[in-house]
This record gives sequence, C-alpha cells and structure tokens, in this order.
Amino acid sequence: MNVTVRLAQQPEADELLGRSALAALVGMLLDQQVPMEWAFTGPLTIAQRLGRDDLDAHEIATYSPEEFVALLSAKPAVHRYPAAMAKRVQQLCQFLVAQYDGDAAALWKDARTGKELLSRLNALPGFGKQKSQIFLALLGKQYGVRPEGWREAAGVYGEEGAHRSVADITGPESLALVREFKQETKRAAKEAKAAAKPRTTTRTATAAVSGAR
Repeated sequence: MNVTVRLAQQPEADELLGRSALAALVGMLLDQQVPMEWAFTGPLTIAQRLGRDDLDAHEIATYSPEEFVALLSAKPAVHRYPAAMAKRVQQLCQFLVAQYDGDAAALWKDARTGKELLSRLNALPGFGKQKSQIFLALLGKQYGVRPEGWREAAGVYGEEGAHRSVADITGPESLALVREFKQETKRAAKEAKAAAKPRTTTRTATAAVSGAR
C-alpha cells in the first residue's frame, strides 16, 4: 500500500496515510465532530508521540488505557474528545489483533465483493453504516481497492464526480467543495426539522388556556 493522498492537507501526515492501512483506518475513525484535516492528521500525531514512524495495532491494543488517553490529550489534542477517541482507537486495534492478527489491510486484501468488504467494515468498532460506506468509497476512489460492486456498496459516496465526503478530497479545491456540501446538507436538515415542528396558533393556544381553567 503506497499511494498519494491529500486528506490531511499536510505532507507528512498524508505520506503516512498513503502507506499505512492502519493510519487510514484510524483517520477515518477520528473523522467525527472535528474538521477532516484535523482527524486525518491524528494518526501521524499518535505515531510521533509513540516514537514510531507508523502505527502498530499490537502496540496500541496493549497500551495502558490511562497512558493512551494522556497521549491523545496532550496539546495539541488529537481530537476534540481525546479520552473517548483514545478508547475507540484502542478498541479498533484490539479488534484487528483478534480478527486479523493486527493487519488492517487484511480487511480488504481478499474481499471478493464490495458487499463483503462493507460487511467487514461494519463489524469494526466505531464504524457505522455511513462511516463504512465512506471508507469503502475512499478505498475504491483513492487506494485502488475495487472489489466487484464496490461503488454500489458504497452507496451515494461511491458516485463518480461527487463531492460528498473525504473520499472525494484530492486537494484544497475539492476539500472546499466537500465542506460546502456538508454545510448545505446540515442547513437543509435543520430547515426540514423546523418545518416539521408543529406550530401552535393563537386560537389554539387560547382554547388550550380556556380548557385548562
């Protein structure tokens, strides 16, 4: 695994993401409630604080939980919620050690179909359906992992020419487009929620007060 990606928008962090399957997985895990660049810089920060040039699932899986929380919490913190994410990263690595002997790339090496790979990703701690589909799209679009039916399994995130997720980020311009799409999606969801909220008219409110007397 050695590809060129620009997910973190930081050369050293992106270099690690391009050669380390575990770093890519951890970056995807961290991509929640923080800017995408922050999340995908996280694997490099963790590796550097461990004194390594890559992440090792066995090492992280057996690391002291308290010390690992401290490692992610040190400023600048790896995530907005370093304690919670430290636990999730360790759970992910423990799962990989138990199921794949610590080899993150084994998740997709022999996956015959996109559906099978999606199922494997869904089984990972911290990976729900949406995160699994986005990572599957990322693997297909940028890492060359393309089992039969991968686009279909990735859903809308697998669409060619889309700018929906980190799977579509190849530089500053596409990052801006993805961020714009996410903001528009949130805005539309907020407006839909507000529109669906029942409104109490003055007449109804008056009747309710009268009836309560």
